[in-house]
Amino acid sequence: MIFRQLFDSVSGTYTYLLASRPGGEALIIDPVLEKVDRYLQLVRELDLKLVKAVDTHLHADHITGLGALRDHTQCITVMGEQTKADVVAMRVSDGDRVTIEGLSLDVLYTPGHTDDSYSYVMGNRVFTGDTLLIRGTGRTDFQNGDPRAQYDSIFNKLLRLPDETLLYPAHDYKGDTVSTIGEEKRFNPRLRVKSIDEYVQLMNSLNLPNPKMMDVAVPANVRIGFHQDEIARKGWAVAASEALDMRGRTDVTLVDLREKSERERHGAIPGSIHAPYPALQENLDAGGMLHALAVAAGKRIIFYCAFGERSAMAVQAAQDAGLKTASHIEGGFDAWKKTGGPIVH
Repeated sequence: MIFRQLFDSVSGTYTYLLASRPGGEALIIDPVLEKVDRYLQLVRELDLKLVKAVDTHLHADHITGLGALRDHTQCITVMGEQTKADVVAMRVSDGDRVTIEGLSLDVLYTPGHTDDSYSYVMGNRVFTGDTLLIRGTGRTDFQNGDPRAQYDSIFNKLLRLPDETLLYPAHDYKGDTVSTIGEEKRFNPRLRVKSIDEYVQLMNSLNLPNPKMMDVAVPANVRIGFHQDEIARKGWAVAASEALDMRGRTDVTLVDLREKSERERHGAIPGSIHAPYPALQENLDAGGMLHALAVAAGKRIIFYCAFGERSAMAVQAAQDAGLKTASHIEGGFDAWKKTGGPIVH
């Protein structure tokens, strides 16, 4: 397995690059905008294909690299379903899994630092974001932070992982790179409280200054969505209500780009074909399923995904591949549901 811990000294942020093998798919956790060129260089050097970029929460101390990485690599952006970010391609919730070739991360909802804070467990490693730090815990005094929720996240979720679990946080300001759950139980001063009320009192009395970048970072990190309006301006978008009217037409094929787990959890548009986004290029190439549908069968391809992020990128790729009738449902399956479109499970 490839595992790299990268550091941004300005914000004290750790970023993690994961892959099961050289030449395979890769995933990145908590990327920093200013370091995107370095990540892309490393991905090239290790012959990896970046397919997912994950933020553990909406950061207040740096601008995320999610949008830039997506624009460079067409990777899927991932955050928790509570995020205030305008558009992320995949929103996860407690109990979900984030998978790439050869690797699987279990999703834990661990609010408290923010209301959209998540941790990710991969085998004997846990990526805790800013929920549980090395010999500390994330502050709880902004972005709907809640010390009670954080106590529950730490004591009832993270500390129940095996003691030997390696703990990788999103930040450290002292130079520590890794700890274990067992170490934090024994030595983390924030965890020596006798009750939840004592923890709340401790966190509420910290009186920390706001992060220097907060006024810049939070608004920037809310606006990371792919510019679907550009796709619409080119005439490659249909509203969910239009797609509803097209349902059942023999010259139209609706193509669902989401992952199997998303379809199982949220349902799908009746009659749509499942062609997951990671296999898009293969399906668009000559001999691929989507190429055959569009060229040989003369079908108009209409892509959809969760929120329109992946489908907007898919339209651009299809147009580049010569499939000139390709379009997508603006706003994705979310817009379809809000329009009252039928759903099958």
